[in-house]
Amino acid sequence: MTKIPKFVYKTFTLGDKLTEEQKEYFQKYGVIQFKNFINQDTVKLFISELEKVEKTWLEEGTEKVNGIPLKFGKNEHGEKMIQRMCFTNKYSTVLGEFVKDPRLQVLIELLAPYDGRISEDEKDGLVFNHYVNTPNSKFSQMGWHTDSPRDLFLGQKIMPMLNVGIHLDTCPTSNGGLRVLPGTQNQSVLKLLFGKKQFIDHSADPREVGFEIESGDLTVHDGRLWHRVEVSPNMGEKSRRRVMYVPIITGKYMPKSSKSKTPFYHRFAKVVQK
Repeated sequence: MTKIPKFVYKTFTLGDKLTEEQKEYFQKYGVIQFKNFINQDTVKLFISELEKVEKTWLEEGTEKVNGIPLKFGKNEHGEKMIQRMCFTNKYSTVLGEFVKDPRLQVLIELLAPYDGRISEDEKDGLVFNHYVNTPNSKFSQMGWHTDSPRDLFLGQKIMPMLNVGIHLDTCPTSNGGLRVLPGTQNQSVLKLLFGKKQFIDHSADPREVGFEIESGDLTVHDGRLWHRVEVSPNMGEKSRRRVMYVPIITGKYMPKSSKSKTPFYHRFAKVVQK
């Protein structure tokens, strides 16, 4: 069993540079939370932009973007919805400008000594995850996983990366949401790959921690950290959790386009990765 440091839950405010305390906290636990990263007017703007993109894709019958499959479900009214959208920054001027926000650039330092970059046209771009519990929902939780196996599937060595989450809904731990095993970003490669059954295992872990997240907060977690998304105990509107994720990555530049092939692991995956 991976030894996990005693977790001290603390939140921070992101300024124009990271403090030594923030960097040390992240290095120890592999995760950090910043309060009030965007205000409520910006939250509403982002939701509006995402709804426009979703509406267009539904009307056009879009099933993949740059080779990456979208994930569909039904909302509380039984209407078709997209529960996982990728490369949204390429289909909204507002979201495209957001990924260039200088404050996101500040976070790259968390990858030191590696040189990192915002993934605007690599991986899955700016991802939008829409978790909601309905009788026909197909995306209400996500099993334990690390983000590293994808590198191996693509024939690359495992490289450090960050997943930056911008939370558009308030989500206390009582409503499910992000769970992590702090400190596991420093585990061995074997434990990183096989410490749990990737995506299949949804069971609670006595070592896991959750977060008291409010709309507008930002979280950052190391891609090598074991993490999952706990299902909400509520149904319908009370269960709704909308999160945008932008990766900060290292390694070889590998952009995607409309001509990109679907990565083969998507063809057999029963769940969709962040």
